[in-house]
Amino acid sequence: MPGRHAARATAASLPKMGARDPDIIGVSCALRARVRPQPARPRARGVARPRQRRFSSRRHRQGTRSMDLGIAGRTALVCAASKGLGRGCAQALAAEGARLVIVARTRETLEAAVADIRARTGADVTAVACDITTPEGRAAALAACPQPDILVTNAGGPPPGDFRDFSHDDWIRALEANMLTPIELIRASIDGMIARRFGRIVNITSSAVKAPIDVLALSNGARSGLTGFVAGLARKVAEHNVTINNLLPGLFDTDRIATTLAAAAKAQGATVDELRARRTREIPAKRLGTPDEFGAACAFLCSVHAGYITGQNWLLDGGAYPGTF
Repeated sequence: MPGRHAARATAASLPKMGARDPDIIGVSCALRARVRPQPARPRARGVARPRQRRFSSRRHRQGTRSMDLGIAGRTALVCAASKGLGRGCAQALAAEGARLVIVARTRETLEAAVADIRARTGADVTAVACDITTPEGRAAALAACPQPDILVTNAGGPPPGDFRDFSHDDWIRALEANMLTPIELIRASIDGMIARRFGRIVNITSSAVKAPIDVLALSNGARSGLTGFVAGLARKVAEHNVTINNLLPGLFDTDRIATTLAAAAKAQGATVDELRARRTREIPAKRLGTPDEFGAACAFLCSVHAGYITGQNWLLDGGAYPGTF
């Protein structure tokens, strides 16, 4: 029968593979029956087994099974990384085998963070004590890390208050820290990323970009300006395997939120524990986020698996934002 002969010819032309190989999905049952797994060929004497891939991070050396993010050996510049969310990002990148340059203002806190990250991950970590929001601070950071493959921008937010009380200088300081500093760091790094055909930029902004908070006028304005800039640039450089994304944190269990809650509790005549419990109840997850969770999200966006994600604003808030989009 012509159909049978055609089936035989097609089966004969197929490469030798197992019947469950995904490449033969869709082949008729008659053809699959003719495709048999082939026995392994004996190696010639003296031929070594293929070497298995090795990973450089301590997590892999200890045998923990997890996704390989493909950034071992990449160089990462992480700002405001001595504690809080920046520290969480630095530690997650170090666990993946990235070489770190971390920046913060306070030398003692920074050196303690370096020692802890090294002890936990075995990573190569360099500390630069400087104010990243100043030209001198950015120059020092970029001198230590002139060609970053990964850039994580971060800076403390401006103070809360009524916009009527803010001076022109207050606005300039907010723009300098939370909009212009990230842009300057991106400008200094992005051409090298394009030339190497790999770059990952993550800006730590705020959930207030998505849902503005009335007393955070300085932050709302400065961070929204950065978000608009990133939206355009990310699409311009995407073809070069360079991505730019923003992480928008809600309430996380950090020193900064502790300070914020203390100030708010004093103003409201409540205790810190009462206010913390009230704010926690408002979060669908019924808890605050952790720096480790935040760092894991950052590390994924910096990975080889996130090359098709760019120009996005990832909201990490335990479901607190009530909108669909």
